[in-house]
Amino acid sequence: MARLEVNRSGELEVFVRAIELGGFSAAARACGMTPSAVSKLVARLEQRLGTRLVNRSTRQLQLTPEGCAFYERGVRILADLQEAERCASEQAVPRGRLRVNANVPFGHHFLLPLVPEFLAQHPQITLDIVLTDEVIDILEQRTDVAVRAGPLKSSNLMARKLGATRMVIVGTPEYLARHGTPTTPQQLLTHNRLGPNHVRAQPGWPLRHEGIDTVLPVSGNVQASDGEALRRLALSGLGLARLAAFQVREDIAAGRLQAVLEDANTGDLEEVHAVYVGQGGHMPLRVRALLDFLAQKVEIGPC
Repeated sequence: MARLEVNRSGELEVFVRAIELGGFSAAARACGMTPSAVSKLVARLEQRLGTRLVNRSTRQLQLTPEGCAFYERGVRILADLQEAERCASEQAVPRGRLRVNANVPFGHHFLLPLVPEFLAQHPQITLDIVLTDEVIDILEQRTDVAVRAGPLKSSNLMARKLGATRMVIVGTPEYLARHGTPTTPQQLLTHNRLGPNHVRAQPGWPLRHEGIDTVLPVSGNVQASDGEALRRLALSGLGLARLAAFQVREDIAAGRLQAVLEDANTGDLEEVHAVYVGQGGHMPLRVRALLDFLAQKVEIGPC
């Protein structure tokens, strides 16, 4: 009888979260437990199974061969359990608070305009949105989904690609009339080059001229924390900015901004991903709803 009293699905879920998040402390935060409680739970699980599942000699957990097999089957079991519960309940709908973090350009041009439609489809979800170009720690900030632009660092997080955008250097016609339209990368040295001030920003503007690649350092009298602020500074006629094409396509079409040095554009693409914790069916319905919605509605495109 004692064997039946063991909450196997609960133990399995904590174990899987510990492996996905890379440690007992992260799993404890995600599951509302203490790190020692998670450690004891895994130890009890190993004792009951009669085998070691993880090696704890390093800061990150390392699965044993037995632990790897147990983890892979555990993920499938939890996914099947969630699917069974979803099918058994006709009222299983996405609900609850959904914390979303996005870079500012994506937030202004895609996420915020889509909020009314998303909430109309999922009225039992409450959105908590933060826009910043700084990369946050999803676990520490208790964030469900984070939209990130640029290369992703290796981590235990999952990612779903939403698209990729070309980068373009732009300035107002008035600014270019005053300072001249650059036709070579060298001529950019005489221009006010506006850039971001966050740590993860590129060191400069990559350009290609006469078959030679170069990176021109950003050197202007203003730096800003996000791409949308740089767009507004460029629109004010203060200088040139290198921005995602989706940010400025309407400005270019309306004549408010003008692209320069397109012949020297390397054509490099900046990918945009939705990053989240969990995999497969092992995620809250509200997270799956947002990921599917963004994948369907967002059309970034190279432009």
